Amino acid sequence: MLARAERGYPLSIPQPGWAEQDPEDWCDAAQSALDDLSVEAASIGLSGQMHGLVVLDGGDRVLRPAILWNDQRTAAECAEIEERVGLARLIELTGNRALPGFTAPKLLWLRNHEPETYAQIRHVLLPKDYVRLRMTGEHAIDAADASGTLLFDVARRRWSEEVCDALGIPTEWLPPAHESTEIGAAGDQAAGALGVGVVEPGILSVVLGTSGVVFAALPEYRADPQARLHVFCHAAPGSWHAMGVMLSAAGSLRWFRDEVAGESYDELTREAGEWPPGAEGLLFQPYLAGERTPHADPNARAAFVGLSLRHNRGSMVRALLEGVAYGQRDSLELLRELGAEADVGRVSGGGARSPLWLKIVSSVLNVTLERTAAEEGAAFGAALLGGVRAGIFADVHEAVAACVRVRDRIEPDPGWAAVYDEGYARFRKLYPALRPLEDA
Repeated sequence: MLARAERGYPLSIPQPGWAEQDPEDWCDAAQSALDDLSVEAASIGLSGQMHGLVVLDGGDRVLRPAILWNDQRTAAECAEIEERVGLARLIELTGNRALPGFTAPKLLWLRNHEPETYAQIRHVLLPKDYVRLRMTGEHAIDAADASGTLLFDVARRRWSEEVCDALGIPTEWLPPAHESTEIGAAGDQAAGALGVGVVEPGILSVVLGTSGVVFAALPEYRADPQARLHVFCHAAPGSWHAMGVMLSAAGSLRWFRDEVAGESYDELTREAGEWPPGAEGLLFQPYLAGERTPHADPNARAAFVGLSLRHNRGSMVRALLEGVAYGQRDSLELLRELGAEADVGRVSGGGARSPLWLKIVSSVLNVTLERTAAEEGAAFGAALLGGVRAGIFADVHEAVAACVRVRDRIEPDPGWAAVYDEGYARFRKLYPALRPLEDA
């Protein structure tokens, strides 16, 4: 790693449950960050948030703000897709069921609610691919990111004419799809996994970012029959991956800090460390923004359960950290059902800076966690893909061998793991117990 630069950009929430951004903000931020580096680039790799919808007219002009991955407005369109295609056939073709975050439901929402905009569409891009268009003039997408549109035949690594025909979406709107190494690009999770060295079965990628991910490379395409996991093409050509996604991982701790505690992360985790594993029976269900894995329920909500007069702020933080870890174990158990086995997880994301949280996650999953020297995640993976595209590396395996270095290891605590096995069994009962309140 020679240098890094970073820019932020705003999020728009014009209505409850909506999430949008101006695509020009991404381009301006990317160019400004590149300018800071003051280098002549041999090659550029691209990564970015998946699933977002950018619609363009015939002159490549943006027609409306991008609708993002965490937007929840498309429940009716998801039901429409599963009815039109058939749920079993949709899962067989795309590896997933219709969820509000995916791209296809957003297109149907535009057709149903903004027909004037829909009528002008001539090109559909995902966020990072709009940045590519502005930088290079090229319409393109990689198989890893295309897998998250719900319009891609994931097993055959091409756009699904069957799904597009069923939904009435013209395939000529969609950009040419390539392998990640051909165009130096991948969606954030595939690129992030590459950035920590997860390119083949045997090592997990465990992400403690705003959302939480447990990710495993697969030896062959295999969809979860109930689509509780996402199955996508991986950034390594001819390979696939499965991942469980929880929507509020480190985001849960940020919410607690900002809205409840008003203290620093270091102080909150210090207080949490004063409590024993299990926090004397206190549980946290981390569904602040609904949930994907394993429940696919946008209306699920978070809860603290088991509070007593003995509990204080530190115990609530401890329960929160453990609840997120239990949510990640949900994903790991499903990955094991799909045949993915691993004794080691490469961990990344803002939550990975907390030694206490890492020890909790390692003990809940009963998996050794490793942190790598580079913490740039998806951006680092994108740089490796850029190197492969430029011929600096022969393939992603050579890139990983040359560049990914393990910095330290966190081993499970056997005593904690025993407590957490019991705690996880209790956690598994929470959602079915609280679901009737949601339904009411």
